[in-house]
Amino acid sequence: MIRALGIFSGGLDSLLAVETLRRQGVEVAGVVFVTPFFGAETARQGARLLDMPLWERDISQVHWQMLQAPQYGYGKHLNPCIDCHALMFAQAGLLLEEQGYHFLFSGEVLGQRPKSQNHQALQTVANHSGYGERILRPLSARLLPETQMEQAGWVDRSRLLDLQGRSRRPQEALARQWGLSSYPAASGGCLLTEKDFSRRLQDLLYYEPNAAVTAAEYLKYGRTFRLSARAKLTLGRHRQDNEALKACLQPGDTLVRVLGCPGPLGVVSGQPQKEDMRLAGAITAAYGKGRQWDQVEVLLSCNGSSRKETLAPLTLEQARAYLV
Repeated sequence: MIRALGIFSGGLDSLLAVETLRRQGVEVAGVVFVTPFFGAETARQGARLLDMPLWERDISQVHWQMLQAPQYGYGKHLNPCIDCHALMFAQAGLLLEEQGYHFLFSGEVLGQRPKSQNHQALQTVANHSGYGERILRPLSARLLPETQMEQAGWVDRSRLLDLQGRSRRPQEALARQWGLSSYPAASGGCLLTEKDFSRRLQDLLYYEPNAAVTAAEYLKYGRTFRLSARAKLTLGRHRQDNEALKACLQPGDTLVRVLGCPGPLGVVSGQPQKEDMRLAGAITAAYGKGRQWDQVEVLLSCNGSSRKETLAPLTLEQARAYLV
């Protein structure tokens, strides 16, 4: 039995890639990679729909290193798509060798993303991954050079597909034909392709080039304020943000809350000095119900100990000047 391992997002293209191979008798499993910038939930839904085994691998550390100096640069924002895809295939290759799969595959479609899924980019990804001769892209295989998997008879090239371009209609028609009437909606995606998130991440990398990957978790929630070259404040917008910030609190970071009135929760990270902490408290107060008060009491909690500061809130206009 020929066994294949697919980089699996759970989206329509990856579902069709799985089905294309299954219809040739290939035994298929998927692998989904997790970082602070993309997760596994849609892949889990898709794997359940197909009743397919799914491996999950957290590659946050190695991805973080790559992100700071990608060999092939970034896309429109801070998305190093070619390097990222190559890294995923390289990591999938390790699992391939460990578990004895015969080849790798993905749901990539030629021309769907002009910069990262053209002929040259797909070949660059394959070469850079170190597993180029063992990668098959079933949805566009008949438009790409013949692979050793086809030459060896592991898959029949005539039964692979020739999809290309950005239109989703051919995939949707094929899904109906194959009985995939319900599938996970495309959602979430990669945060590195988003303008606002990329701006916050660029700020972090500029001021804190030695920051750990865990520092990127804060960027997903609320508002980010640059207090100084040493420190920043992340401020929740609502209860869900506040709970998420508490959940990803790192040792050495400080929780900021205004006492005596409703308001957001803040987290100060970096290497703050006393003036950074007071500024963080004044900004946090500016977004709370006590913003009109002459003074507020702010609770600062770090590593199990707490202290209070009494200070004047900034105005919203003053606070927004520090927004990233």
